[in-house]
Amino acid sequence: METSTSNEKKEIRRKEDFDFRPTDAFVAASWIALLIGMVSYCIGLWNADMLLNEKGYYFTILLFGLFSVVSVQKSVRDRQEGIQVSDMYYGISWFTTLASIVLLVIGLWNADLELSEKGFYGMSFTLSLFSSVAVQKNTRDIQFLDSVEEQ
Repeated sequence: METSTSNEKKEIRRKEDFDFRPTDAFVAASWIALLIGMVSYCIGLWNADMLLNEKGYYFTILLFGLFSVVSVQKSVRDRQEGIQVSDMYYGISWFTTLASIVLLVIGLWNADLELSEKGFYGMSFTLSLFSSVAVQKNTRDIQFLDSVEEQ
């Protein structure tokens, strides 16, 4: 019985930490930013005058980066909520995030592209990574608040 009471108190404290639901406008803006970043990056690759293996490299870096930042966001959030996350997984998540950024920078540094094209890929990549973290956070916040409201 005492365990359920302490769990209920923990749920109440956690609900108080999330006293504001993400607004529909912020959720929509996050999704739109993610789509703009990803689609513009992919359209840029589609129209680029580079070999198919180079296009594949940059596309894979985008997917790798998106997965990595979502994994970092989930790991950080799990730790904040007291959900066990191994130090190894947490470290790998951060390492892969940094690796995706470094690999993009190295690829762009050595690419035979105009400086404006390099900037375009860098900015659309950054927009995609940041907005995917916002989308993941919004999704997790909304799911948590919905589960608390159902109880």
